[in-house]
Amino acid sequence: MSETVHVVKVGIADMNVVHAPNVIRTSGLGSCVGVVIFDHVKEVAGLAHVMLPDSSMARTETINVAKYADTAVEALIRLVVRAGGRKEMLKAKMAGGAQMFSFSSKSTDAMRIGERNVEALRQQLNRFRIPIVAEDVGGSSGRTIEFNPKTTILSIRTVNQGIKEI
Repeated sequence: MSETVHVVKVGIADMNVVHAPNVIRTSGLGSCVGVVIFDHVKEVAGLAHVMLPDSSMARTETINVAKYADTAVEALIRLVVRAGGRKEMLKAKMAGGAQMFSFSSKSTDAMRIGERNVEALRQQLNRFRIPIVAEDVGGSSGRTIEFNPKTTILSIRTVNQGIKEI
């Protein structure tokens, strides 16, 4: 009797949590970064699709915490812990942060969103003492990622480059 595996999809500027045997997926990662926080023993994982590094960029009073690196990590930790993960056991994997467009050598910081997203997520994970055990960031191609909390494998499909697992 095999278990039914459900794929939980996470949209842009969104987050969710799954328990094994289910898997969690997000697509459309260009300069966005998909960050997975998981407890491998409890087989629970959360995924956030982060668009921007800093919520101070928000143009409205109410902010979507999943959209920004500085708010998504803390919110995702809360979700994973609420779902049974143990804070001291949490680890992270991330992918994305591509430079989707080429600019002249004088490109400004504003153009380097992917790189800035990755750096902001590293800072937040470090702040909460969550080790990054694997990452696939940068480059210039979009990605789709899927995480399996049972195997802790992050499967990354990169445009024109096939699939790799970390």
